Amino acid sequence: MPSSRINVRRKGSYGVDAPRLLPVLGLLFVVNVVQGIMVRSVWPLLGAALILGCAGLGLYASQRGKFAVWTRLLDQLKLSGDERILDIGCGRGAVLMLAAERLTTGRAIGVDLWRKEDQSGNATEATERNAEAEGVADRVELYTANMIELPFENASFDIVVSNIAIHNVNRHNRNKVIEEAVRVLRPGGRLMIADLLATRQYRTRLEQLSMTNVDRIGLGWRMWWTGPWLSTLLVTATKPK
Repeated sequence: MPSSRINVRRKGSYGVDAPRLLPVLGLLFVVNVVQGIMVRSVWPLLGAALILGCAGLGLYASQRGKFAVWTRLLDQLKLSGDERILDIGCGRGAVLMLAAERLTTGRAIGVDLWRKEDQSGNATEATERNAEAEGVADRVELYTANMIELPFENASFDIVVSNIAIHNVNRHNRNKVIEEAVRVLRPGGRLMIADLLATRQYRTRLEQLSMTNVDRIGLGWRMWWTGPWLSTLLVTATKPK
């Protein structure tokens, strides 16, 4: 089995998550600072400080935090190295490469539509370069496909993961993604979905699909987090044998 003590410092380049959000936060920061100066009030300046803190946490999560969190989550699976792992909405491969590093004869397979509004520089070529940089290209496969209709046979994967991706489709299609994830999962296989939104919906649909050990927990400040207003939650489940 490969060593699970994997360095969070990465050799690849993984871009910035939700790149369109940062200019919005920057504009709100400037507006609050200007307003505070004009009205000579501390409250808009406190708002500006809060916005700056949220932006900082978002950048940290994108560049460092998600690697630390997913390293711990993948360690908990105690992989043997021969598993087939699917990453739904893999982007430039942050979680995909961490999974691949834990495999020997297994395969880490990523699916995405490679939209740049979801991640800066998002492209198949960028993910391929990251696989090469991390030394796992021989264990990684990439597919361009919609997550609501996965191009895989039933019961094809031991593990299915997704990191802050499924919320990008509409409410009806989110249920379809969950159904597809369960379909391609082998009996006894594990599902791990981290997301900012709709995690209650994921949990409910998984329970309706008779998945077992369904749970929903917070992932803390290392992921996208602004306290009680918006935080990343993890939904986990096991497919019955």
